[in-house]
Amino acid sequence: MAKAGRQGPRTSVWLSGEGRRSGRRGGQPSGLDRERITEATVGLLDAEGLAGFSMRRLAAELNVTAMSVYWYVDTKDELLELALDAVFGELGQPDPEAGQDWREQLRTLARENRALLVRHAWLSRLIGTYLNIGPNSLAFSRSVQTVVRRSGLPAHRVTGAIAAVFQFVHGYGTIEGRFLARVADTGLSADEYFQDSMNAAIEMPDTGGVIEDAQEIMAARGGDTVAEMLDRDFEFALDLLVAGIEAMVERG
Repeated sequence: MAKAGRQGPRTSVWLSGEGRRSGRRGGQPSGLDRERITEATVGLLDAEGLAGFSMRRLAAELNVTAMSVYWYVDTKDELLELALDAVFGELGQPDPEAGQDWREQLRTLARENRALLVRHAWLSRLIGTYLNIGPNSLAFSRSVQTVVRRSGLPAHRVTGAIAAVFQFVHGYGTIEGRFLARVADTGLSADEYFQDSMNAAIEMPDTGGVIEDAQEIMAARGGDTVAEMLDRDFEFALDLLVAGIEAMVERG
């Protein structure tokens, strides 16, 4: 097992088999289980982020000693990997028998993925850190592959289409989540924060023209609130990507 913070290509709680272990080892303290510890980890990460997370802080949240937690996981990395897969379990999976058009199913998967990244702002950092091969993550990946294959793209183009859509979603959701976290720290609403930022930018020398142009574009886009503007941009960008897949299918 690699030390915490050092992830080799074959280092994963899922590859070691530890991720699927549910029972307690002999001599483990009572009152805890893997599910409860993982749930508390997710809650702590949501509240304090990766920077505020530690095994000691988690133990205090659970009202146990840090050593009690180590009866269930060997390292902090294992626990973060379990938390990563746990939140992927929040994502709904499309029913292949529902008869829905692949376009709408793809949009639904993209919207849910965006919402997950915003709801758990720490998630995007972990997706790039770990292999992300837990059962919930793999189930989501399987759903995405199934839906995109139904578009009619040849097999060798499927991964590129998935990358175009879900790397866009990853970037959009990550920036949105970090923006909302920063807003929350100020005590302002998102709309107040946005307006204060625009006013401050206008007052800076040599930026007036750029900001005025940006305001004109945003006014043309529509949306009275930050949430509406974010949704509008996301939906249009998603439409562009779906249209791109359709065009490539027609091009053959």
